[in-house]
Amino acid sequence: MSDLTSLTLVEARKALDKKEFSATELTKAHLQKMEQTDHLNAFITKTPDYALARAAESDGKLAKGQGGLLEGLPIGMKDLFCTKDILTTAGSKILGNYKPQYESTVSSNLNAQGAVMLGKLNMDEFAMGSANLTSAYGSVKSPWHPKGSNKDYVPGGSSGGSAAAVACGSVMAATGTDTGGSIRQPAAFAGIVGIKPTYGLCSRFGIVAFASSLDQAGPMTKTVSDAALMLQAMAGYDSKDATSINQPIPDYLSLMNGNVKGLRIGIPKEYRVEGLDPQIDAIWDQGIAWMKEQGAEIVEISLPHTKYALPTYYIIAPAEASSNLARYDGVRFGLRVDEGDLKSLYENTRAQGFGEEVKTRILIGTYVLSAGYYDAYFIKALKVRRLITNDFNEAFKKVDVILTPTTPTPAFAIGEEPKDPVSMYMNDILTVTANIAGLPAISVPAGFTDQGMPLGLQLIGPALQETALLNAALAVEQAANFSEMSQKLRNAS
Repeated sequence: MSDLTSLTLVEARKALDKKEFSATELTKAHLQKMEQTDHLNAFITKTPDYALARAAESDGKLAKGQGGLLEGLPIGMKDLFCTKDILTTAGSKILGNYKPQYESTVSSNLNAQGAVMLGKLNMDEFAMGSANLTSAYGSVKSPWHPKGSNKDYVPGGSSGGSAAAVACGSVMAATGTDTGGSIRQPAAFAGIVGIKPTYGLCSRFGIVAFASSLDQAGPMTKTVSDAALMLQAMAGYDSKDATSINQPIPDYLSLMNGNVKGLRIGIPKEYRVEGLDPQIDAIWDQGIAWMKEQGAEIVEISLPHTKYALPTYYIIAPAEASSNLARYDGVRFGLRVDEGDLKSLYENTRAQGFGEEVKTRILIGTYVLSAGYYDAYFIKALKVRRLITNDFNEAFKKVDVILTPTTPTPAFAIGEEPKDPVSMYMNDILTVTANIAGLPAISVPAGFTDQGMPLGLQLIGPALQETALLNAALAVEQAANFSEMSQKLRNAS
């Protein structure tokens, strides 16, 4: 039998049905891998006893020929999802003692489908970051290293713990959240698949809020097929989320065949951004060639307001964050620094509980919402958001999906990240547009730099067209020879 931690979700689910091994054996193998890769700091909270109890339940169901989509499959949960009676920190000191009394809808859906949670995964504090360097629980390290180097590299963020855990094989799949690229960018950096679904496809209930009009949960997996399976388990209408979309969730996996003959692929000229790494430009051209070879039609398109996407995002997201994070005051839950009067309680709790990046974004958000600046900044950003959405609406009259790079650069070494905030924010330049417009987008590993670091390609689709998007992603994965890539990925851990 092959190493159980090298299996995909689809492979393992079939093997469990055939009784080739048990869910308990599968879980123990991943718990062992989790300990072997502990140096990556991918987990904030480990739940081995809980996982083994869940695996035993799955074995009972499987013995009766029962079981859900993910029955007995070990996964990790980003520490932004509330899990009942299990520590949920959002990567922040201010929630360092918080054990929710309820379960997020996404984690409830995964539990209902038999998934076995191994623990809560590290992340940038309150999902604010592009490199997993802002967590109160320390930075996450990528399992990847450039040839001939022992430097530690970032796994991307904010879902960096999820990316690292999937990439090293300590979990079979993981949940992530994406506000401006926080699933897709780490997926590209870590050589895995990550999809941000249409806004509203996965419930936001029980996810610690960053920017409510942009946040969306999604899966991070080894393959596109696994992403389809995981998304089917995660998604669904939820009456507890006012933005949840009420429509049936298809069997994404059975609808994929990788055939893109006749598909119209849009190539936006505005995504040839300044500072785009030449190796990423080359893999984009390779992706275009792969699609042509498979019979797709390549169409150059224009998304003229793309240049305004990043400043628009960094007005809207901090504004919503400043509102959402006002609830952390030391009174109701979380950290409480009780010194002096009520005003001192608020000030000291927030000063000690929030990290520097979170404080910065709260201040930016408070500023753009303040009297005299609300119309000049926030309202104007909402108008530009509509123009960006309109660009996509026009583009999708001409094309079926859009193909771009996921990130402007490959992963960088810890300690060598851009030091000024604006340069760091540029990591999101190719991903934020999908969040602004509420569109589904997926990152697929497509190649390597000369130094052997992963590179990803991004596909963006019209709203609620996840089936077509996953199918196009499968075509990219097959052309890129993902099986060989994943073997290198396993060897890199």
